[in-house]
Amino acid sequence: MDEERTSRSRRLLGDEGVERLAQARVAVIGLGGVGAACAEALVRAGVGGFLFVDKDVVSESDLNRQVIAFTSTIGMRKVDVMEAMARQINPQAAVEKLHGFVTEEFIDDLLDGEKPIDFIVDAVDTLTAKAAIARFAAERNIPAVSSMGMANRSDPTKLRFARLMDTQGCPFCREMRKICRSRGVVDMEVLYSQEPPVKVKPAPGAARAAKTELGTHSYMPPVAGLMLSAYVIQHLIQDR
Repeated sequence: MDEERTSRSRRLLGDEGVERLAQARVAVIGLGGVGAACAEALVRAGVGGFLFVDKDVVSESDLNRQVIAFTSTIGMRKVDVMEAMARQINPQAAVEKLHGFVTEEFIDDLLDGEKPIDFIVDAVDTLTAKAAIARFAAERNIPAVSSMGMANRSDPTKLRFARLMDTQGCPFCREMRKICRSRGVVDMEVLYSQEPPVKVKPAPGAARAAKTELGTHSYMPPVAGLMLSAYVIQHLIQDR
């Protein structure tokens, strides 16, 4: 990698740290407000390999919080936009992408490949998918971290890393614990908010699937994504 591009990182990490990041491969599953911000920061940090997984396309409602959302990217597949952004930042990055949903039935087919994964970032919305990712990571001894719900929160200083079974005051985490117990997932590392979510009334006449009761600040998902990237980077550069 061009030394000028990594010069600021090198001052903190040294040659060895920069090289460790360059040799690492990280799977970022879910490229919404949290996942895309995490992925961008990891690319800028000098991580050399990626697997991006997402089924969605950029929508107009994403413009308030997602780093890949611009008027020019509306309607484009998120994995394609993230790949293009990564290559604009670091043309040498090795990027693979999967345009698909993570399900319990097909996670092995999605993530098992010839190239090893050094870390998994779970930024998907579905509880069952999160449990499947945690199980996959635990069975293969791959370090992983999962983002819990960021909707209807306003205070980024309430974000904390913890083991799922140690979390308190988060309804999303409470439901996640139930899912994990039912699927034999012992525990998982998560980023969650200690702030109680604000209750928002659904839009009149909206179907439950529309989730119109979920509101999001422009800053909450990206802050969570940056915190996740810091967690990953610290793990990758430590002595192992």
